[in-house]
Amino acid sequence: MPSMTTQRNVAIILFDDVEVLDFAGPFEVLSVTGRRGGAQPFNAYTVAQATPVTARNGLSINPHYLLTTCPTPNIVVVPGGGGYHADGQPFGSRKEMHNDVLLEWLVAHTASAEHVLSVCTGALILANAKLTQGLQATTHHLALDALADVDPSLQVKAEQRIVDNGKVIFSGGISAGIDASLYMVAKLLGQDAAKETATYMEYDWQGAA
Repeated sequence: MPSMTTQRNVAIILFDDVEVLDFAGPFEVLSVTGRRGGAQPFNAYTVAQATPVTARNGLSINPHYLLTTCPTPNIVVVPGGGGYHADGQPFGSRKEMHNDVLLEWLVAHTASAEHVLSVCTGALILANAKLTQGLQATTHHLALDALADVDPSLQVKAEQRIVDNGKVIFSGGISAGIDASLYMVAKLLGQDAAKETATYMEYDWQGAA
């Protein structure tokens, strides 16, 4: 039986123009899992290069840690969000995918992590960090072609909401991060734990594939 007593550190990456539900959905799922039974199997915290972070639509967030000060993660969550301004300048994940400081941090910490969860266009960041080569993946439906361009070795599964490579798990856009987080809970702690979390959240979850 999976154990609720082993706590996993979960680092959820934040950056300016991050999509709110991309990170808040997984944070909610992983923070509340097990709590009704008195357990805390996940220590979920937010991490950024600088503070504060201004998410999409102007939401200001104070991350728990900086990249240089966060606890060593067992699980890394990479959200997405962003695009291009009218003048062609990138923002959000399109900008962060070229942020060498973040890419170096991801390379260093995903090497030792148990799982990496990509939400939405977080896949572009992982792909540009060379952490997706030869994998199967998905992302937001408007970024599928962009993902294939960044890493031509990927098998992009446009029709799948969640793609599990074992260590690296990809999800589609925005709300799909909730499903992927529940999927990961089921994978690590069992289907019943994930169902209990979804029921508490009053989220209509169809169960792990």
